[in-house]
Amino acid sequence: MKRNIVIATLTAAALATGGTVAAFAAGDGEATATQRQTNTSAQAAADRDDADDAADDRDDATDDRTAVRGADVTAAEAITAALKHTPGTALSADLDDDGATAWKVTVVKGDGTEYDVRISPDSGKVLGAQRDTDDDNDGDDRAELAAVKGAKTDAREAALAAAHKGTVTEVSIDDDNGTVAWSAETVKGNGHGEWNVALDTGKVTQDRDDDGDDA
Repeated sequence: MKRNIVIATLTAAALATGGTVAAFAAGDGEATATQRQTNTSAQAAADRDDADDAADDRDDATDDRTAVRGADVTAAEAITAALKHTPGTALSADLDDDGATAWKVTVVKGDGTEYDVRISPDSGKVLGAQRDTDDDNDGDDRAELAAVKGAKTDAREAALAAAHKGTVTEVSIDDDNGTVAWSAETVKGNGHGEWNVALDTGKVTQDRDDDGDDA
């Protein structure tokens, strides 16, 4: 009798243990499936973000090409006109289309004040100059300005150098991986390109992050 009781007890314990193991195994399986689903959802979200970024880049390139078709004044000419009106150091020139297409040239005067000078893309005339009252200039901005002032290649010369790659729609000073250089964007045919122009030599190289199709 005792022997039967012992056997029954051991059998019950084995069944209980097996059930617990099975429960743990089922739980692990559910956790793994949930993790896979989470990873899949995260990857899908990342893919959507990449697709949105690519679409934005295509839209920007289309806007640039549209603006360029109506512009007779080049980036270099716009910079020259802006500096003649507001003497100083040009930090950027951008062909904007905000309802009234114009070149916007950012100039820092000798006293450190910054102005946005708007240039007509048709005639090269100054449409207006507005002082930038933003006082949030940080150390990086001051370092970039110092680099530009001591550079052999200014904004106008950078625009001329990049023009060999296409029609320049924007040129600005940029800190690329710790190296301050001019950054230029161009359009050519249905393509676009992004370029770096060295401050010391004026050498043009393709931006490493650019996936455009200009050559």
